[in-house]
Amino acid sequence: MKAYPTIVKDLIEKIKRLPGLGGKSAERLTLYLINAPAYEAESLAEAIIKVKRELTLCQRCFHLAEGDLCTICSDPSRNKEEICVVETVSDLIAIEQTGIFKGLYHVLHGALNPIENVGPDEIHLRELVERVHREPVREVIIATNPSAQGEVTAHYILKLLQNEKVKVTRIGFGIPMGGDIKYVDKMTISQAILGRRPFE
Repeated sequence: MKAYPTIVKDLIEKIKRLPGLGGKSAERLTLYLINAPAYEAESLAEAIIKVKRELTLCQRCFHLAEGDLCTICSDPSRNKEEICVVETVSDLIAIEQTGIFKGLYHVLHGALNPIENVGPDEIHLRELVERVHREPVREVIIATNPSAQGEVTAHYILKLLQNEKVKVTRIGFGIPMGGDIKYVDKMTISQAILGRRPFE
């Protein structure tokens, strides 16, 4: 690192903060950007700035969106009677890539975790109950991760919806306890969705 000018070292350090990138990967990416045509580096910078300025959350399900609604919520072909509840956008993407689920989603943006002071008000649970009241929902599929926090969140959702006229199911688990949906292969996720069971 000593051989690099300060501005290059600064860029390497910033890239190194990105998940999954170590020092060597950050260094390679930095050198690539330095050697790339100026327009390529500028278009990358512009795309990042545009995402940060213009990207918002869907007002209905809290997925990523460019306007009021995300592409899934605004798709008239989706089954509006099923809502799949996930912890993160990455989990939604993983399920969506299987092509097996044709309903809508609800992204909590976290899971209940008292140790880290993440309570019901810190994730989008109230909005889920409001959707069940407001929309023609017949089934809520809980697809929180098979972790301690995911299980606590799943049981809390079940309690919230116990007096509602809605079927509550939990995805089947070929997904191991402690696993993370976004890292599971498509076939396993497909089987988990198809093998969902009544949640009690």
